[in-house]
Amino acid sequence: MDSTRDKIIKAASSLFYKQGIRSVSVDAIAEKAGLTKRSLYYHFKSKDDLIEAYLKGRDKPNLDTFEKWYEEAEGDAGQKVRAIFTNLARSARSPNWKGCGFLRTSAELVTMPGHPALKAANQHKAGFERWLGDRLASAGASHPKGLPQQIRLLLDGAFSVVLLNRDPTYMEIAGEAAQTLVKASLNAVKVSVAD
Repeated sequence: MDSTRDKIIKAASSLFYKQGIRSVSVDAIAEKAGLTKRSLYYHFKSKDDLIEAYLKGRDKPNLDTFEKWYEEAEGDAGQKVRAIFTNLARSARSPNWKGCGFLRTSAELVTMPGHPALKAANQHKAGFERWLGDRLASAGASHPKGLPQQIRLLLDGAFSVVLLNRDPTYMEIAGEAAQTLVKASLNAVKVSVAD
């Protein structure tokens, strides 16, 4: 059984992802959760706290999904990174796909730089970079600190372009570019070892 707090987060997450954070009212979240607004405010002191909880709740499941796609892919680290983009392109072909919840929420909160949800989004993106950096370092890539940042730029850029154009091919193209970066990094290590 979900706790009341979990029910609220689940309802908010569904609505926030589908409609955006600004267009969803606390009344709508309470109704979807099957609770009163008063009960919602007992668990969350404000809508801002609920937005933060929404993003924090997406962090681990998203990273776990990237890990799964990376580990299930065959080939070297470049092919595994590309598989993340390929799977995201497949997801983007669904009519229910609304892009990256972290980026969309951040865009809606751009005028509120101290908002706790922006911190949660930034922590998620930094966590992705650390996770990817660990995988690339284990694979023997050179400069594993800058490479995850480059791949994140490709990933976040692809999220934006696919959301704008509704063409998942851009995610696949970004995946090819990410694979090329990883391959170059792996080859640089091979060349330096050969010298």
